[in-house]
Amino acid sequence: MASKEVTERLDLIIKLLAMNLMKDFEGTQKEQIVKLNKIGLQPKEIAYILNKTSNYIRVTLSEARKEGLL
Repeated sequence: MASKEVTERLDLIIKLLAMNLMKDFEGTQKEQIVKLNKIGLQPKEIAYILNKTSNYIRVTLSEARKEGLL
């Protein structure tokens, strides 16, 4: 298996695990976004998981930084 293919599969597994984690998380949308960002996901990946636009995620992360959440 090529290195790129392994990396893509691992990325998919990480995203699926993150989706499962968020399924049972009872925090606000902003808290979910912050949590996913803290575990290393990029805004585009968070947007995919939460079914939001990447712009919405970037704005929310910016607000979270201003509030001291990040």
